[in-house]
Amino acid sequence: MLVNLQLFGFRALWSPYFFLFVLGLGITYYLITGPLRHKFGSVEGPTTKQKIFFYIGLVLLYIVKGSPIDLLSHITLTAHMMQMAIYLIVFPILMIKGIPAWIWKGVLFKPVIKPVMKVLTFPLISILLFNTLFSIYHLPAIFDMTKSSPAIHTSFHILLLLFGFLVWFPIMSPIKEWQIKHPLGKIFYIFGNSVLITPACILIIFADVPLYAAYSSSGAWIQAMALCVPGDVLSGLTTTSQITGPEMFSSMSTLEDQQLGGIIMKIMQEIIYGVILAKVFYAWFSPETLKVDPLPNTVANTTE
Repeated sequence: MLVNLQLFGFRALWSPYFFLFVLGLGITYYLITGPLRHKFGSVEGPTTKQKIFFYIGLVLLYIVKGSPIDLLSHITLTAHMMQMAIYLIVFPILMIKGIPAWIWKGVLFKPVIKPVMKVLTFPLISILLFNTLFSIYHLPAIFDMTKSSPAIHTSFHILLLLFGFLVWFPIMSPIKEWQIKHPLGKIFYIFGNSVLITPACILIIFADVPLYAAYSSSGAWIQAMALCVPGDVLSGLTTTSQITGPEMFSSMSTLEDQQLGGIIMKIMQEIIYGVILAKVFYAWFSPETLKVDPLPNTVANTTE
């Protein structure tokens, strides 16, 4: 498979412009949280853990949106679902954990933004926004439409990413007043997320026919490949019949790939949610939270 991918050339495989964009994000983070942070009214730099979270997030962003995985996501639904799990679930978590609270407050506490964010980060709203849009995006008609237009495809992915950030704010926001207060509320929230994302996965896993023309119709597939392959390269490959369809890049049938993609998405989502759930439980039942404060001396003296 990887040998065949070489047909698409370096730009399609490694997205050099996207690499420069991600590199720019890293440099901007370094400058704002380092040498220039005093200009933003902060004297406190990010912790080592925050830096690790942020830069790992950038590496994962480039891997799923700039490396051959992005190209594969237009060839197999399995790669697409792996990409979505990291892009929409893991990456936002790492960014939220990696960006210092003073930056979030500086951006989100703007007069126009703050009231909107307070509404969008209300638990019921944020959980419904993300999971509804995710399900709508994977409806066959909508999915194929996004694959046919760079503008629609980019808009959907940006909107999904924004909602991916919003869905995690109620349980891990650096702005404490926007978090769900009680651990039990966080547990129900995570469980609700797991339930609401299931219908889209079930639709894909148990369908008995290929759902997406972007992976099963040669014409629609070529149109989808134009999203990540330069036009001159793609035109040359189709003119000389060097590529015919996704089947030349995968040993699985379209239906098998579709079913595996749904399974991969559900498993990755459950693992990520399970890890977060475990952290909530640990924080709730840690020795520090279970510690009983000793009686004050005054009370002790009155009982003598």
